[in-house]
Amino acid sequence: MFQVRVTADFAAAHFLRDYHGKCENLHGHNYKVYAHVQGASLDEGGMLLDFGELKSALREVCKKLDHTNLNDIDFFRQNPSAERIAVYIYNGIIELLPSLKKADDAKKTHLSAVDVFETETSRARYLPE
Repeated sequence: MFQVRVTADFAAAHFLRDYHGKCENLHGHNYKVYAHVQGASLDEGGMLLDFGELKSALREVCKKLDHTNLNDIDFFRQNPSAERIAVYIYNGIIELLPSLKKADDAKKTHLSAVDVFETETSRARYLPE
């Protein structure tokens, strides 16, 4: 099995409803995002996937979040948690690169995980079922 990972980042504000603590207040993060792809076979060029293709899709999705208040985006209306941001980014990449959608064949090249770091020490990961 082969794996590749690309990274992007964005800055955004948010607040968490139904949370009792300082994160109820409007605040921001400099998010770091990792997109992971895995599969069992390489293409004719010896690559699992062109880094540039994956990086471009990830950056395009993150660009929609950059310098926004995440609570203003319908998808996050209730709570823009790191977990929900990871799902949003996963869905955005799949929309741009539908061939990476996880199939029944676990060996097929697919987007295997999206990590969202709010800080260097706090990460949420989304893994498709």
